[in-house]
Amino acid sequence: MKGRLTYLAIVFCAALLLAVPDGSVNAAEKNVQFRVDGKSVVGTLETPDNAAEPAPVVLMLHGFTGSRDELPVKDTDEGVFARTARQLAENGYASLRIDFRGSGESQGAWEDTTFSGQIADAVAAIDWLKSSQEIDNDNISILGWSQGGLVAAHAAAERPDVKSVILWAPVTNPMATYSGLLGSETVMKAIAGAPETPHTVKLPWGVDTTLKGAFYQEMPVTSPAAAIAGYEGPLMVIVGTRDTLVVPQPAAGQILLNYHPGKQQLVVFDTDHVWDAFSGPGTLDGQMIPTTLKWLEENR
Repeated sequence: MKGRLTYLAIVFCAALLLAVPDGSVNAAEKNVQFRVDGKSVVGTLETPDNAAEPAPVVLMLHGFTGSRDELPVKDTDEGVFARTARQLAENGYASLRIDFRGSGESQGAWEDTTFSGQIADAVAAIDWLKSSQEIDNDNISILGWSQGGLVAAHAAAERPDVKSVILWAPVTNPMATYSGLLGSETVMKAIAGAPETPHTVKLPWGVDTTLKGAFYQEMPVTSPAAAIAGYEGPLMVIVGTRDTLVVPQPAAGQILLNYHPGKQQLVVFDTDHVWDAFSGPGTLDGQMIPTTLKWLEENR
């Protein structure tokens, strides 16, 4: 299944220091494409309009079953990532948010999704940005949410010259997270089976999803903590104490800091896995985006 039937779960709060300005800078958006293993990856490049010089850029990586605009935010006409990208542009930052192959508008089948495939997409996106003349390609940061955080940790290890990494509720123990999400019986059966065998399960929010055995078989051998050990740049991890998907918090976020060798920060908010998006934009506007912007400014 393609689309944005994104994770439900629930994430705590230390109040925040930075407010996002109302923004006198307009944003310009355009769709871009690049190819990975013969398939087209589609993204939205958003840049500050009328900027005097190329802007620093943030690569945004969506979560499990998500797409590049991400989960709709209640009482707005934006998704979590679309809203974040707009506010980044209002503060002088470009962004590229992509659909992984098999998701959103990118080519490929959802059932063929794997961690390694998404990591390849993210690395290709970084390389595309490095070749772009529309942004400051010496100043690329990565923002990954949930499964996108797992992917971001590995992409940073493969491209350790990225300026900084921000992980929102990243998956750090795939076996634990997906056994809870997909069912431990299904996980063990799929790991023992053939890589091409499809497995269909009903997700906690009531929809079916089908993934091949190859997705499951990467769970026990994929380690974001091991990956982030290969990245020495600045790392910020934001988690919530009401997260019921990536658990336990804040320990699930802290593990990355335990293995990361560089500058780092763990931020803990009183919020759920989707930053209270089902209730409205308050947590996103008041905490997540300001904290992210502050980190970018400190490490540009």
